[in-house]
Amino acid sequence: MKTRNISYGLITFFLRAGLVAALFAAGWLIYSRLPHALTTGTSSTANAQTTLQIVLRRPADTTTEPLDISVELYPVDIVAVRHEYFTERRAGKRFDEFLNERMKGRTPVTARLDKQGQASVVISSGNWWLHALLSGDEDLEWRLPVNISGRNQTVELTPQNVYTRTKSF
Repeated sequence: MKTRNISYGLITFFLRAGLVAALFAAGWLIYSRLPHALTTGTSSTANAQTTLQIVLRRPADTTTEPLDISVELYPVDIVAVRHEYFTERRAGKRFDEFLNERMKGRTPVTARLDKQGQASVVISSGNWWLHALLSGDEDLEWRLPVNISGRNQTVELTPQNVYTRTKSF
């Protein structure tokens, strides 16, 4: 009877040890097949940069006067953040502090369109909001959500994707 208990104890011990070893081996196989680019900080940030080209397609009825358009890219919807700040006041917190909190450490990017209506910026991957205003007889304002990914990307500002049109009198 004692020999049976000893053999039963040894068998259960080796089965338990084998189970632990099998679980460890399975975890190691999964870990070894993970992409290694995610573990190194330098290569992931280099891949995350995108060259964004912004092109203005002007309406046919506008004059060809020189352009002076500032384009701003925010990592959050600045209009929604402004609305949230002013509808739910926070005592002792300025709007700039509230905006920085919502942007989670990312900074806005600003560019100016050249005479041909083009600009190019290097920006990190992610969801961004583009804001631009073309002043004239009719003011055109763009508020576009842009999903930034890949190496190169182009955004066209056209009369069809304009957010608001306002006439100046």
